[in-house]
Amino acid sequence: MNWVTVIGYLAALCSVTAFTPQAWKIIKTRDTSSISAPMYAINVVGFALWLTFGILKDEWSLIITNVLILALSAFILVMTLLPRAKKNAIADALDPAASSAEPSVGSVRLADPKTKDPNEAHGPCM
Repeated sequence: MNWVTVIGYLAALCSVTAFTPQAWKIIKTRDTSSISAPMYAINVVGFALWLTFGILKDEWSLIITNVLILALSAFILVMTLLPRAKKNAIADALDPAASSAEPSVGSVRLADPKTKDPNEAHGPCM
């Protein structure tokens, strides 16, 4: 394997690693309020185009990287656009331990008895 290929695979590793914390944070917190849906939509289109380019050029470093990044960025975009109940259902399926950490009934948060505000009872809205 030559150095150019090694650099391509290292770039792929960095790119995939960069999106993973955001996707995991969404699963854990269910909070997408600060994420720009238009930016992620543009990213998804761009990664799909890069994937197509990699396939046409038969460049495996581009193909592997963009398959993974496309999946992660599409997941982030979908979670940003989904209504809360569906977002919670997906996050619960991916990380059941996170759902049991928060007292709730179905997909509704329980309110703090003192304030009657579900957002103040258990920290930031998830």
